[in-house]
This record gives sequence, structure tokens and C-alpha cells, in this order.
Amino acid sequence: MDLKEIKAVLKLIQDTDVEEIEVEQDGRRVRIRRRSHHAAPSAFSPVASMPPAPVTGVLPSAPDARDTTSLITVESPMVGTFYRAPAPGADSYVREGEKVEKGTVLCIIEAMKLMNEIEAEVSGVVHSILAENAQPVEYGQPLFLLEPA
Repeated sequence: MDLKEIKAVLKLIQDTDVEEIEVEQDGRRVRIRRRSHHAAPSAFSPVASMPPAPVTGVLPSAPDARDTTSLITVESPMVGTFYRAPAPGADSYVREGEKVEKGTVLCIIEAMKLMNEIEAEVSGVVHSILAENAQPVEYGQPLFLLEPA
């Protein structure tokens, strides 16, 4: 899917009640989700919005030697820029060691000037935050490790 096709999809759903749409074409998948009513303020405007950098390194390892086989990985559902807080200077949505419930907003990923809230799909404790604030992330990149409750 090219940018023109994505813009056409955005325009089609703009005046509808559709909350989320996922389109797959030729092995490429695009998921668009509207911000919930609890979303970050619309005044959120990062200082710089850079295109995603190519992934060239190894994914970060767990910060300690504890067994991580029971942890749940929260992956990026899209390519974009990862933000830990709703606005510059605001408190982070979550911190390592913090308990979260299913549906808790963990972060925002900005994609094509849209702020997409990423929510916990299970209740648990934030074991690790694997992405750096205001840095590009790739589709499927691990963002958090959650210890299920």
C-alpha cells in the first residue's frame, strides 16, 4: 500500500463511526485506529518527526538475569515514533515495576501525524520498557515486557 492509498482509506473513514481498520495487500498490512475519548491532548506536537530509521542492531536484552519465559511481549502494531507520555514534559503513562490493568494505555505511537494509543492486553506488572522515548519503532518491534498478574 502506498501513501496515496493510505490517505484514501483515512479519508473514507474520517466521517464514520469506524474505530479501527486493518488492510492487508500484497503482504503489507496497515492498521489505523482512532484515538479513544481518553486520548492524548490534540496539542501534543513532538519537536521533530523523523522517518523511521532502518533496524540494524540486535533487540535489547532483558535488563536482568531473571527468567523471562513467562513474560508477555507487547509489540508495536505499526511503524512510527514511540512516545512514553501524552505530551512533552508530562509524566510517562507507565514505569517499570508498575501494575497495569487490561486496557491501560502504555504508550503512544505516532504514525502519519496520528497519535495511536497502545494498550495493555492483559493485567500485570511492567517488567521492562524496551523502546526509547521519541525514537522510531518498526512493526512487530518489542516495546514492553509484562509479567502477567
